[in-house]
Parts: sequence; C-alpha cells; structure tokens
Amino acid sequence: MISDEELDRYRLEGTRVRVVRDADPANDVKGYVMAWDDHTVMIKKLNKRVLKLDRQYRYQPWEDERAST
Repeated sequence: MISDEELDRYRLEGTRVRVVRDADPANDVKGYVMAWDDHTVMIKKLNKRVLKLDRQYRYQPWEDERAST
C-alpha cells in the first residue's frame, strides 16, 4: 500500500502518476492525486474525470518505467 507521505508528495508536486491495476498496460490509469483516505485514492484523469481507486494498487510517476505486478 502506498504511504500517506508519498501520496502527499505526488499531490504537492503535481506529479502525473500511473496506477497499475493489473498485468495489462491498457488498464493503467494516468492522472493526478487529488485526495485519499485509509482505503481509496481519488485520481483526476487528464480528461478531468475523477476516479476513486483502491490504495492497494501500485502508484508510480508516469515517467518511470512501468512496474510489473
């Protein structure tokens, strides 16, 4: 699970993140961290839609190479 400190750093720096949900790269979510609680993270996608995703997914900067699940 991603830490509060890491989520806060992504939010404050405006880092575009990749959310790796499964083995298929087509299912990755690209966006910005808006808010979070103990179980979920709100991601604002580039098309301005907001998704509420599980905190158990892998969150990483978009520029980094995609991590395998």
